[in-house]
Amino acid sequence: MSTAAPARQGTYEFGKPLGKCAISGADISPGDKFMAALRESPLGFERLDIATAAWDDFAKDGLVAFWQAVMPEPNKVKKLFVDDTVLCELFERLSDVQEPPKVSFRFVLGLILMRKRLLSYETSRHDQNHDVWTVKLKGRDKPCEMIDPRLTEDQLGEVTQQIGQILNSEL
Repeated sequence: MSTAAPARQGTYEFGKPLGKCAISGADISPGDKFMAALRESPLGFERLDIATAAWDDFAKDGLVAFWQAVMPEPNKVKKLFVDDTVLCELFERLSDVQEPPKVSFRFVLGLILMRKRLLSYETSRHDQNHDVWTVKLKGRDKPCEMIDPRLTEDQLGEVTQQIGQILNSEL
């Protein structure tokens, strides 16, 4: 099973925005605000960076999440903050995924939310060749389920790297 990140549309490479709007092709200058969007594609998840001027006209169909970001200085390592609310909403939106790479992505995202104390483990059960965890997001009354795909250490590292690339931060 390969969890390699899908090919990008020229606006995103290895977790760092390249300074081009995915819609208009216009430059996004260092220090400029832009919208980062996460879209589901047949190959997995794809991140798009969109200039604020193009955002209103951008078709938002198929988006899983989006957030505002600031274009970093070139060649400067900068950790961009992704709001915890965005991470929780993304976790909830992925509740019905069935494809193994997406199940793995949601599981690792759930582990990250547990580390941040935004998701708590309640119980688990074995169901059709996998374990299903019952978890609860902080501030929510209703618990939800999360499939444990039983990732190897290498697979866990790959998915964690993919999440970091998409969110443009070190996890």
